[in-house]
Amino acid sequence: MNLGYARTSTVEQTAGLEAQERDLRAAGVDRIFAEQTSSIGGRPQLDAALDYLREGDVLTGSKLDRLARSVGDLCAIVKLIEGKGASLRILSMNLDTASPTGRLMLNVIGSVAQFEREVMLERQREGIAKAKGEGRYKGRKPTARAKADDIRRLAGEGMTREAIAAQLKIGVASVYRVLRAAA
Repeated sequence: MNLGYARTSTVEQTAGLEAQERDLRAAGVDRIFAEQTSSIGGRPQLDAALDYLREGDVLTGSKLDRLARSVGDLCAIVKLIEGKGASLRILSMNLDTASPTGRLMLNVIGSVAQFEREVMLERQREGIAKAKGEGRYKGRKPTARAKADDIRRLAGEGMTREAIAAQLKIGVASVYRVLRAAA
């Protein structure tokens, strides 16, 4: 069976998810496991796809970065897939781990992708440090402080801290911090 996996980082990226699903269907995938979740969070649909794999199956992804977070993560996923007697196929690279050449190419490409990500993060850190030094970097605006009046009002109405956090889409700790400062 040919299984497909599609992922976008946020729910706003519906066009990206639809494009991945379209490409997977065009590649003859029998069943698609799709999710909209950050790569740093849990990936229940990837776990479900890996669990569903049987000997001789193929797990197909449209792009490598939609599947794995790092070279280590990629290696762990490939090891699990191969342990089940299945293989991995990445459409954007015309890559298939069913062959020794495909496995070699996957490791080389994965290593290059990891290197590129690390270089990008290093440049980002350097840019932030430079902007801080010039007084141009202020960081993210504090979300909870901007909603302090709403937090105090809802707490005054008897709403629980958890309900306030859920309604205002902020962390519970932020609610406690604002209310503690107001006391």
